[in-house]
Amino acid sequence: MASPTASLYQIQTIFHYKNNNKPLFSLSSPTHQFPSNSNFFLQRKLSLTMPRKESVIVVSATTAEKKRHPGEKKGFVEEMRFVAMRLHTKDQAKEGEKEVKEPEEKAVTKWEPTVDGYLRFLVDSKIVYDTLEKIVQDAAYPYYAEFKNTGLERSASLDKDLAWFKEQGYTIPEPSTPGLTYADYLKDLSQNDPQAFICHFYNIYFAHSAGGRMIGKKIAGQLLNNQALEFYKWDGDLSQLLQNVRDKLNKVAEEWTREEKDHCLEETEKSFKLSGEILRLILS
Repeated sequence: MASPTASLYQIQTIFHYKNNNKPLFSLSSPTHQFPSNSNFFLQRKLSLTMPRKESVIVVSATTAEKKRHPGEKKGFVEEMRFVAMRLHTKDQAKEGEKEVKEPEEKAVTKWEPTVDGYLRFLVDSKIVYDTLEKIVQDAAYPYYAEFKNTGLERSASLDKDLAWFKEQGYTIPEPSTPGLTYADYLKDLSQNDPQAFICHFYNIYFAHSAGGRMIGKKIAGQLLNNQALEFYKWDGDLSQLLQNVRDKLNKVAEEWTREEKDHCLEETEKSFKLSGEILRLILS
């Protein structure tokens, strides 16, 4: 089972694509030897006068097929999910491949969230979702508009949750560096690097719908007397809302070159880093 902090990112079974293509046959060049008897010359004469059969070389379509990226057969969203899972460590998920190099990458052994830390997390999360929703509404690139009103939006829900905390007597903090930094980064990407922006869009929303809910439930039990926050509620069937967005993402990526798709995938690690910095506020 994934650690509490690691499970911000969705944990699913990884699809492995294996290319088991084999050549249909191999061609070898026969070694010709010329017989010394007189029959050779008669055979040679006949071969010059008889119709000649055309040589046909059959090439398997699958052997000529370009090697696929992991998950590519199911669509680009599956490629993004596959890359995200590989960036987990083995402690975080059995499919993980990432080696732990930095102290903050280690699984949390002592989960001690605080209400103040959780409020900082919610406030910084809100500025990120506010930014995402504004980017989609403004649609600097036409296909951003595909992601308006998907049902995954979280800003309004976070507004309600922060109002509830204020009613309970808590002081709502100002946004801090992790949230502000991420919001500014998203604004820049949305204008100058649309493929990288889509990577963050996917990881933020889909991670919250999976591991994010697990964290919310755990914190509600530890700190909030099981109060269910609006941040973890969606109108309608969440699985269908997610599928609708998957379909839109796959459609958008169909227009990209392979290089643009690879660039999008390369941004995954950056999205993990920036989201992780906001997540760690819970334990501050």
